Amino acid sequence: MATLTYPITRYEPPPVLNLASKAERERLSASGLMALFNIATRWKLRGDDVRELMGGIANGSYFEMKKDPKSKVLDTDKMYRISYLIGIYKALNILHSQELADQWIQLPNTNRIFGGRTPLDYMIQGGVPAMQTVRRLLDARRGGS
Repeated sequence: MATLTYPITRYEPPPVLNLASKAERERLSASGLMALFNIATRWKLRGDDVRELMGGIANGSYFEMKKDPKSKVLDTDKMYRISYLIGIYKALNILHSQELADQWIQLPNTNRIFGGRTPLDYMIQGGVPAMQTVRRLLDARRGGS
C-alpha cells in the first residue's frame, strides 16, 4: 500500500508567535500599542472606550502607554486584545470603503450577534470572546462565507 505524502514545496509557514514569552512581548508591545492608538484615532474612539477594550486599564496606565508606547511591556491578554483589533481593522478595510470601515465599529448593527447594538458596545461588554466573534464574522465575510 502506498503512503500518502505532501508534495514538495518551497513554502515555509511562519513561526508561531509565543505571546507567553516576555522577549516576544517586549519585541511587539511598542508596535502593538502604536497600532492600537492609530486604530483608535481612525475609529474616533474615546479614551474610555480604548481602556475598556484593553480590559479595563486605569487612566494613569492608559495615558502613560499613550505618551510613551515604548516604555511598556504588555501582558499576554493585552497582546491578544490588540491582535484582535488589528485583525478587525484589516478586515473592515478589505470589505468596505475607508469611510465606512472607520465608522462601522460605532454604527448600530442589525446582525443577530449584535442585536441592534454597535460592534464597539458588543466588544466592550463581551471582552475577548466578543472580539474573537467579531473577527471571525468579518473574516468569514471577507472569505465569502
